[in-house]
Amino acid sequence: MSIRPFRDIKRKKTKTINVGNIKIGGDNPIAVQSMTNTKTEDIKSTIDQINKIEEEGADIVRVSCPDEASCLALKSITKNVNLPVVADIHFHYKRALEAAENGAACLRINPGNIGDEKKVKEVIKAAKNNNCSIRVGVNAGSLEKDILEKYKEPCPEALVESAVRNIKILEDQDFFNLKVSVKSSDVFLSLWAYRQLSNQIDYPLHLGITEAGSFIPGSIKSSIGLGTLLLEGIGDTIRVSLSDDPVKEVKIGNEILKSLNLKQRGVKIISCPSCARQGFDVIKTVKILEEKLSHIKSPITLSIIGCVVNGPGEATYTDVGITGGGNSNHMLYVNGTQIKKISSNEMIDKIISMIENKDKELKKISKNK
Repeated sequence: MSIRPFRDIKRKKTKTINVGNIKIGGDNPIAVQSMTNTKTEDIKSTIDQINKIEEEGADIVRVSCPDEASCLALKSITKNVNLPVVADIHFHYKRALEAAENGAACLRINPGNIGDEKKVKEVIKAAKNNNCSIRVGVNAGSLEKDILEKYKEPCPEALVESAVRNIKILEDQDFFNLKVSVKSSDVFLSLWAYRQLSNQIDYPLHLGITEAGSFIPGSIKSSIGLGTLLLEGIGDTIRVSLSDDPVKEVKIGNEILKSLNLKQRGVKIISCPSCARQGFDVIKTVKILEEKLSHIKSPITLSIIGCVVNGPGEATYTDVGITGGGNSNHMLYVNGTQIKKISSNEMIDKIISMIENKDKELKKISKNK
């Protein structure tokens, strides 16, 4: 159960491409990505991290391939993970060839810094032969020298010109299975670059505020930047870039999509900030429930409100709800209906039981469809 949005987001219709078994663009769900921060040649650590990223709800993972050992490691990595792997390639075209031949589903490159036309043709040939897509990844921190000289500094026009130039390199070789990003660490620069690019091309766009920072500032910058673009219907896949555990990138990315009703996954908790009116410790309760319910993947809404001011209203629109009452007597709601009063001592266990039962019901319905 959820509140019907006042305004559905109308996404721009882009081309559909494949990244492994994941379709990007068109009417397909917006994909959440992250990137490993292990040494890629450390195969076990990289596989373990990818599996954790998948468990948190990622659709695609990117892996850095700076040398031959990293590219060769992809052969074992891609055979032991479920997520499509994007190989992050810079400068040396042979790394792209090796990555494509060793299981990469997509190559993240900037064609302009791969080298001469012959080398670019080799990369495109390898991508075609191995059914790889390509992401044209433009970054404000690594623009081509002539473009920087023209515009004097990174600006939206500079990022877009670089992207369009590099797209043409691929198109001239009859390669169209591509997506594009124009990232910057500056929120406003990113916003205007993506807006301008979206008006010029219909390839899928990968959104990101690059080098956004540590967990709190990076999450806020990403939420503002990505959220604004997504509200405008721009974006087909996203990555939240944090100087932190990549699992947290996925968590924040999914929360951004859930907040915009663009993705339904896991328990969505509506909770009050708590005050002197609270009938139980709201903050502690929410933290416990977030941890205890993290295994739930079905889309379920849960309201945790400490008093009767907004509690009954919020509970009307959630699958399960609790409203704080006096003398440790709190009201439990299911599908907006009052069920019974429960004490503080039994509240958490009862909520977990209700959510897990709801999860089983949803899984059964899904299986019978």
